Amino acid sequence: MPEVRAFVFDAYGTLFDVHSVVTACRGVTSDPEALSREWRAKQLEYTWLRALMGRYEDFWEVTRAALQFALKRLKIAASQEQVNRLLSAYLSLQPFPEVPATLKTLHSRFPLAILSNGSPRMLQAAVQSSGLEPYLQHVLSVDTLKTYKPNPTVYDLAPRALGLAKETIAFVSSNSFDVVGAKAFGFQVVWCNRTQAPLDELGFAPDFTVSHLDEIPQALGL
Repeated sequence: MPEVRAFVFDAYGTLFDVHSVVTACRGVTSDPEALSREWRAKQLEYTWLRALMGRYEDFWEVTRAALQFALKRLKIAASQEQVNRLLSAYLSLQPFPEVPATLKTLHSRFPLAILSNGSPRMLQAAVQSSGLEPYLQHVLSVDTLKTYKPNPTVYDLAPRALGLAKETIAFVSSNSFDVVGAKAFGFQVVWCNRTQAPLDELGFAPDFTVSHLDEIPQALGL
């Protein structure tokens, strides 16, 4: 296996806790966890459907549509002001607790990047609000291609930006579909399996599996 020369991270669910929107969800429902789960599931589903249909809309609009569906599905009444407040929570998602220290450690030895479905505006806001900006050499968005992961053209953005062979890049994600897509593309892949979930049965497996990002240096023998 080639030596790792850079790390590329998925954003949502990997660096940023998408379910930190639960705090905002409490303003419209007594079961904020259910709303957060439905919202996230439909958000991902809409990225796949739009990619397959060739009907791209950026991640902000996908997130808005997914929220509107989730509110209907759970029969939650929300004013436009409340909807806007829920959406704005995506601009200041909380990073997982170990993320800042892990990125700081890896940044001392490797170039780091984000490769995400997020729109540029969403990613910039989340990176700045979390204080992670100093550690990142690139923040790459699918918006330049008008499609979504796991399309292989998305993963190709990283080696092009970093000027490295894809086999020398360690791609890190907590999302099983993303892990599979990245491995099929040819990255070395680290699955951050926070929930001990089963891997999707699509014929590809990660090279390394960790429960939290701060386990990466030890897992890769760095």
